[in-house]
Amino acid sequence: MIPFELHSPDTGNPLKADGPHALRDAETGARWPVIDGIPYLRINREALVERVLAHLDAGEPDEALAALLVDQDDWWNGPPADPAGVIRLIKERRTATLRDAVQGLGWGRVGDYFLHRWSDPTFLAGLSLLEAHWNEPICVFEFACGIGHYLRELQRRGCKVAGADVVFAKLWVARHWVVDEKAQLVCFDAGSAHWPIPGAPVDLVVCNDAFYFLDDKAALLENLRQNAGDDGWLALSHIHNRDCPGFSAGRAVTAEEIAEYFPDALVYDDAELTRALVEARAPGPQEPGALRTCEAFSVVCGPGMRPAPRALVDGLTLPKPGTVLRLNPLYAPEGDGYVVRWPSERYEAEYASRATYPLRSPGPEHLTFDGTLDSPETQRIRVREFVDLPERW
Repeated sequence: MIPFELHSPDTGNPLKADGPHALRDAETGARWPVIDGIPYLRINREALVERVLAHLDAGEPDEALAALLVDQDDWWNGPPADPAGVIRLIKERRTATLRDAVQGLGWGRVGDYFLHRWSDPTFLAGLSLLEAHWNEPICVFEFACGIGHYLRELQRRGCKVAGADVVFAKLWVARHWVVDEKAQLVCFDAGSAHWPIPGAPVDLVVCNDAFYFLDDKAALLENLRQNAGDDGWLALSHIHNRDCPGFSAGRAVTAEEIAEYFPDALVYDDAELTRALVEARAPGPQEPGALRTCEAFSVVCGPGMRPAPRALVDGLTLPKPGTVLRLNPLYAPEGDGYVVRWPSERYEAEYASRATYPLRSPGPEHLTFDGTLDSPETQRIRVREFVDLPERW
């Protein structure tokens, strides 16, 4: 586990363990709950924190957990989760599938994205960005990690990982369905008065499909650079372009702002990264001014980054040899072959035109990667016709 020392988001004071389910600010006495090893350090949630701690102190961990699992970010506009569904998921969490978790938490279309993120083109772009500049980092921190898709890939490459997100439920799902127990996970707001993880114990800081959501991007970026220290690097993918409106909420940026925020960066068209993966070649960076019409930007920066992109032929974009992969669950049999059945009209509108997985003929439901880099079977894995899903997907 990465040794992030946690600090109070209100005061900046160090936090120390206060029994098995809380952290305490030694100077002020303020306490923060910890459930399943995940500290909850959100600001402006005083009543919720008090209620959760009361449940924990009374020996009612499931009630405490249920209260945190319905807490959402400020961008959420869906209906609240059904309390009965949340309680049922808590009781059945050791046997439930990831699909059960998404349904029980009432995530709707967001759940569709999480369930199929392993093959969506923006996820592949993020993997391509990391692989193109990979330099064998030992410790990695992902900001806005969601349910841990990237953390899982990084763990499987031997990295020590930590992840943070503003939504506790996402981290809880990551803990039980996606990453192993060695991942350090912490819930906090990017806009906290004090950054709860001010140290610099990592070689690589990652932020995917989230940077455009934040209000004070300059302050966030300063904190992320501080986490990477003097020798680390940053990889931020799928930053929405304000001049090319897409499907996501948030506060998109322009090419000029990318140049301002990242003067030391290599900048990519997000779609170019996905194409490079399919074609097993190095992606080509461009000047920000040449990318005014792209849907989203991706950048790498920092003193520790690999200075030139390499070909995408192994590493993060492929599983380890011997991995058994499943047919992409978006495929459905029809006639003598298969068709893609999209989980929603919105998902189809956003991804169908850029999906890497082609329509396919009858074939196996599983495929084992043998480590060969230039075979037809490997290409079927590279384009995510076959995917490496969690055991309890």
